[in-house]
Amino acid sequence: MRKALMSVLFVCCGFTATAEPVVIAALGDSLTQGYGLPEQDGFVPQLDQWLKDQGTDVQLINAGVSGDTTAGGAARVDWTLTPDVDGMIVALGGNDLLRGIDPAVSRANLQTIVKTARAADVEVLLIGMQAPGNYGADYKQAFDAMYPELAQEFQMLFAESFFEGLQSNGDPSAVRPFMQSDGIHPNKAGVALIVEALGPSVLELVEASSAQD
Repeated sequence: MRKALMSVLFVCCGFTATAEPVVIAALGDSLTQGYGLPEQDGFVPQLDQWLKDQGTDVQLINAGVSGDTTAGGAARVDWTLTPDVDGMIVALGGNDLLRGIDPAVSRANLQTIVKTARAADVEVLLIGMQAPGNYGADYKQAFDAMYPELAQEFQMLFAESFFEGLQSNGDPSAVRPFMQSDGIHPNKAGVALIVEALGPSVLELVEASSAQD
């Protein structure tokens, strides 16, 4: 919408408007930020290259902050959504899990993020995450369910898991070669698999965001 208005102004003033890339902000934590990796090997640069390989005219903004929770994301979403941002990837919740934060609190924070994006006329791709079983069945059920339920509530794009590209089929050893030594963050090869799995969903976000212009 904002870019469309600018194009109209250019035409009315007798100038030729040049098509601008779709701008996507990736709001997340260390997984988005690229913790432990050279900058070019992180999630956002690899995703950027994957999208360009598909012929997509897109600009990605790395809004990942290591250690961030959903509360942190909600606190900084306003200044992440600068006027040139057309779409936003939301990949938060891992640090909520590590801290055992009540899923109801995490859900409310994610709602705040999505509502803020909607108010700014920005499309959202929500990326889910699954809790381990060590917090109990009730916690896991509530945490796992909040992502698809929010996607349904706001009718937004949804990818089930950030780690979809690293499915182990029940064999943890199959994932180990794609992880850093901490066992939490993917290495360069792991990020490549994650990007390949999430890429089609991000393409949908780019298309939906472009339609908003």
